[in-house]
Amino acid sequence: MAMPVSAARLCRLAGRTVSSVSARHRRAVSLPARRRYIYTSTESNLQFKLDERTAHSSLDLFKKDTGVIYRMLGLDPSHVQDNPERFRDWAVVFGNEKISSGRHYWEVTVKKSQEFRLGVAESVMSRDDCVGTNTSSWVYGYAQRKWFAMTSNKIVPVTLVGKPDRVGILLDFEAGLLALVDVEKPRIIHTLRAQFKAPLCPAFGVWDGELLTHSGLEEPEGLK
Repeated sequence: MAMPVSAARLCRLAGRTVSSVSARHRRAVSLPARRRYIYTSTESNLQFKLDERTAHSSLDLFKKDTGVIYRMLGLDPSHVQDNPERFRDWAVVFGNEKISSGRHYWEVTVKKSQEFRLGVAESVMSRDDCVGTNTSSWVYGYAQRKWFAMTSNKIVPVTLVGKPDRVGILLDFEAGLLALVDVEKPRIIHTLRAQFKAPLCPAFGVWDGELLTHSGLEEPEGLK
């Protein structure tokens, strides 16, 4: 199936959950597998878990909060602890670390999902929005068997043959760079450029299956 030309249509196809339409829940934020290649050294390797406080009620965390699984029905939002950091309308969860400097790399096992987004977002991004639809988030997504880059509700197709089991995300805060990485080569598949002005969190949206994150990794050699 061809990539939709409308970003809004793609968001409808890949995001809003069955229990997400109630306006009373809308609010804003107040606030490791073996490697076949050599890594370069870095001063510190970002290590994070998924933050349950931000997770939409359709998402369950597992494997010590490093994985997330989508439940179509999910929990009744009234049974989930109420806090302003939780996403109310979209199946999104953030990592629990804020990034305000440096160059960082992590990987995500995606083989058990056919509809997801991976990237970063400002930690104070509105919880009424979905990642990729505003100027506060930058993501790579997969839907309808197509890859795309997305920010500010604008979609750019990403050429990628097939669907790997695992991909990498490279973030360089000062350089304003977010890249999707082929972990087998390794090589950069696509780069998003931005001016990051506020602390960022790893960000994930999933509307099918599950994702598993792998952090605390060093950047593969040859990506610079």
